[in-house]
Amino acid sequence: MPTDFPRLSPISRRTALKLLGVGAVGAGLGYSRLSKPQPTIFQQDSLDLPQQLSAPKKVVVVGAGLAGLACAYELSQRGFTVTLLERAPQLGGKIASWSIQVGKETFLMEHGFHGFFPQYYNLKSLVEELNIKDNFRSLEFYSVVFRDGKYQPEVFRPNHSAFPWNIVDLALASPNRLNWGINLTKIAHWRVFREISGFQIPESFQRLDDVSVSDWVQSDFPQGLYDLYFLPFAKSSLNAPDELSVGELMQFFHFYFFGNPEGLAFNGTRQDMGTSLVQPIAEAIELRGGKIVTEATVSSINWQQEQIKSLSYQQGSAQSNVPFWVKRNGLLIDPQMEYYGAGDRVFAAESGTTVAISLSCTHQGCTVQRQADGKYLCPCHGAVYDSQGQVLAGPAKRDLPRFQITQRTEDEVQLLGVSSAAPTVQQTIEADYYVFATDVPGVQQLLRLGTGEVNQQVYNQVEQLAIADPFAVARFWFDQDFEWEHSDFTSLSGYQLTDSITLYHRIQDQFIAWHQKTGGSVVELHAYCYKEKEFPHQQALLTTFEEELYEIVPELKEANMLHRELVNQKNFSGYPPGSYAQRPETCSYASNLFFAGDWVKMPFPCGLMERAISSGLLAANEIIHREGRQRRQLLSVNPEGILRL
Repeated sequence: MPTDFPRLSPISRRTALKLLGVGAVGAGLGYSRLSKPQPTIFQQDSLDLPQQLSAPKKVVVVGAGLAGLACAYELSQRGFTVTLLERAPQLGGKIASWSIQVGKETFLMEHGFHGFFPQYYNLKSLVEELNIKDNFRSLEFYSVVFRDGKYQPEVFRPNHSAFPWNIVDLALASPNRLNWGINLTKIAHWRVFREISGFQIPESFQRLDDVSVSDWVQSDFPQGLYDLYFLPFAKSSLNAPDELSVGELMQFFHFYFFGNPEGLAFNGTRQDMGTSLVQPIAEAIELRGGKIVTEATVSSINWQQEQIKSLSYQQGSAQSNVPFWVKRNGLLIDPQMEYYGAGDRVFAAESGTTVAISLSCTHQGCTVQRQADGKYLCPCHGAVYDSQGQVLAGPAKRDLPRFQITQRTEDEVQLLGVSSAAPTVQQTIEADYYVFATDVPGVQQLLRLGTGEVNQQVYNQVEQLAIADPFAVARFWFDQDFEWEHSDFTSLSGYQLTDSITLYHRIQDQFIAWHQKTGGSVVELHAYCYKEKEFPHQQALLTTFEEELYEIVPELKEANMLHRELVNQKNFSGYPPGSYAQRPETCSYASNLFFAGDWVKMPFPCGLMERAISSGLLAANEIIHREGRQRRQLLSVNPEGILRL
C-alpha cells in the first residue's frame, strides 16, 4: 500500500550553493586530516620540450654558494658550458667548510648549524638526484627552550596534516597552549590570525611590507604567541624584529608553519656541510664539463648597450688590483684610528693616513683588537701583530694584509690591496648569459665594477639592497660531556646574545668519533642577528657567549675548555620594511643578466637554504626557457593560506 510522504519544498540556488560549500569545506578538512598533502608544482612546461641544448651556449655564474651551485648544476646537466667563479678559497658560501686545528686533531669548521626541513622540496630533489640521502640523519624532534621559566619548552615533531589540523596538533602538543593569549573575539587578534593563515603573494606584502615586526606587535598583539613563536622564529630568519618586514615574516611563517604539511623536525648532515652537500654538487658540475674557479676575484665587467659584453677576473691574489668600498664603523671608537667594515671584515687606518690594514687574523679569520700599546691581539687563538700588522707571535704565520685608501666619502672609503705578488691568472670571458649569485655585498661590488654603458636600472636596484644585522657562531671543545634533555639542536629564547645551541658530538660523525675517543663534547652557540652597538668587537661576543653557555649548561663550569672557534659575519640578506616592491627578481633589467640568491624576490614561499636553492634553479630555468628547452619542475608548499583575504 503506498505511503504518503510530505512534499519537500524546493531549495533556493543560493541555499544549495551554501550547502555545497559547507560540504566541500568539511570534506576538505577531513581529507587534510587523513591524507598527507602533496607539494604544489610551481613551474612546469605544458609542452614536452627537449631537455638538452642543440647548440653550444656559455654561461658564467659568479658566486658558489647554494644558489650559484644549484644554477650551475642544472645548466651543466643540460649541456650549457658553465664557468663558476668563487672569490673564496672554498665553495659553499654560508655552508662552506674549512680545516681547523684543535690540538693534534684536524676538524672541518662551518658557519653554523643548518637544518634541512622536510618541505625543502627543491633541495631534496637535488639530494635525491645526486644519490646522497645517506649523507643526512634525522634529528627526530626540535625544541625551543625559554630562559626565564615563564614558558615550558616547546617540542616540534614530524606532522603530516594540512592547515588547520597542523595547528590543532601544535596546540594539543604545546604545554603553553593556554598562554598563547589569542582571543578571536578581539578584532585585532582576529586580524593577526587572518594574516598568518591567509598569506598571499603579492597581496600580503602590499598590506604589510611597510611595517616592521616590532611595530606590528606593539598594539594589542597576543603576547604569548609572540614570545613562543614570533620572536624566536623571526630571529631565525637572521633578521631582527625591528628590521624585518611583516610581509617577509608572514612568508616565513607560512613556509615553516601554516602552509607546511611536513612538521618542524628536520635533518642534519652526518659530516660537515662541505663534504655532505657542496662537494657532491661541485663534482656533478665538473663531471658534465663545468669549470669551477676558486679564489677568483672579478676585476671588471664590460657593458655594451646596457647588457653585459664580457667579464674579467683574476686568480691568485684577491687584493692585487681590484678596488672595493667599505662603510665607516662608528661603533669602534679610538681617537687615533679610523675603522671601516663590520663582522670579520674590519679595516683600520691611523687618522689622517692613506694606508689601512685588514684586522682579519691570518690564522683563522677572527678580528684582531688594537691594544693600549698599539699592538693587535686575536681574541680567539692569541696571535699578536705589531702596529703595522706584522706577526709577532703565533699561531698566525702571515702578516695582516695592507691596503691603500684611494677614495673617501663621508661614510665610505675605497681600498686597494698593496701586494707585490701578481695574480697568477687574469682572464676575460664572453658568455651568452651571466648569473650573479653572490651575497648582497658581493653583488653590489660587482655592479660597481661596471665599465661602459652600465644599465642604471640594474645598478640602482642592487644598490638599495639591505644587509641584516651581523650573526656570530662560537664553537667550544670541552673535556667532559653533560646531560641534555632537549633536542641536539635547540632554539633558545630570552638570552642577551644566544639564539640556539647545537651538540655536534651527537650529530656529526667527526665529532661523535672524537667524543667516543676522549669523552669530551663539542658545543656551538649561534647568535642570529645581534646589535653591533651592544657587541662592538669580538671579545665582547666571546665573553657573553661563554657566560651564557655556562648558564645554559652549568655542568660545563667544571670542565676544561680545550678550544674555541668564532665565526662572525655581516653579509646576510636584509628584508627591511618597504624593500619588497623594489627587490630584484630572477630576470634583471639587462637581457642577459640573471640574479640568484636569498635576496631575490621569490614568486612562491620559501626560506633560508630552500630560498637560495630555489632562486638558483629559477635562474637556470629562465636561461633554459630562453633556449626553448624543458624547464626543471619546481615545487613549493601551498602558495596561499586557506584563509586568504
